[in-house]
Amino acid sequence: MIEIQRVDYVCVPVTDIEDAKRFYGEVLGLAESPNSPGDDWIEYEAGNVTLAVMTPHTHDYEFTELPPATLALRVPDVAEAREKLEAAGLEIGEMWDSGKCQGVGVTDPAGNRILLHHRYAPYPDGSLP
Repeated sequence: MIEIQRVDYVCVPVTDIEDAKRFYGEVLGLAESPNSPGDDWIEYEAGNVTLAVMTPHTHDYEFTELPPATLALRVPDVAEAREKLEAAGLEIGEMWDSGKCQGVGVTDPAGNRILLHHRYAPYPDGSLP
């Protein structure tokens, strides 16, 4: 059996690295890792996971958007996050509430649909999110 220690990063394919820097770094406010390996691969720290925002064409891949909600980012207040993204002029979906959590979708400049999410209900075992 292989010993998996953790997820090192999740690749987020983009078409324009400068647009991606503005979106992930400035609009979402994610911290850029000082260990990002290059201008076409920028790593952002998102709590417990690193997002490797990269241009596939410079790494011998074809660009394909992420399937919707592949990436869900926890936020403390979905409504507040939605307002800030709307103020930044971004395409935002309708906010939803499942009775356990809330979410809203946003599209990054490359067309990737990202979910901003907040679970407010305890899990079945009583633990808090």
